[in-house]
Amino acid sequence: MTYRLRTLYQLGGYLAALCLCLICTLITAQILGRIVDRIATGIGGDRIGLAIPGLAEISGFLLVGASFLGLAYTFVHGGHIRVTLLIGRLPPAPRAFVELFCLSIALILSLYLGWYLYWLLDDSIAFNETSYGLLSIPLWIPQSAMLIGVVLLCLALAEAWLATLVTAVTRPSTFTIDDGGPQ
Repeated sequence: MTYRLRTLYQLGGYLAALCLCLICTLITAQILGRIVDRIATGIGGDRIGLAIPGLAEISGFLLVGASFLGLAYTFVHGGHIRVTLLIGRLPPAPRAFVELFCLSIALILSLYLGWYLYWLLDDSIAFNETSYGLLSIPLWIPQSAMLIGVVLLCLALAEAWLATLVTAVTRPSTFTIDDGGPQ
């Protein structure tokens, strides 16, 4: 299937990858800091105290960003788990309509999640909510990544839904998963 907004989904995927790289960098820096401290105390010196405060909290927020920002990219590239055992055995025409039904459910649930994430983000901004950890991080930052990721997923699902609808209505006997839906 050809997605018109593929570059937008790729941007979400790249941002998700950046979040994962930042997690890796921060954890590596923390480990190296502990090694330097151990070496310093091992040779009779004092601990240098190389530590990243709030590392677990920051890593958790980056993991949320990676998870949500990568949703559309993963969907477009067929990386989400799909149970096609039943659908794959159907003839092409019924398969098109079953796929359309499944995409409709996914789109409705994603829109529902997006709606509530929007209101969660709005409340966090209105009440100036911050995290409870060592660092006081405004909650609208990770919640924005969540909302952006779900909006991108909704766009990808809507594109797949429209393509599947066109195929199901115009030429259902030629439907394949690659044709009307995600790969």
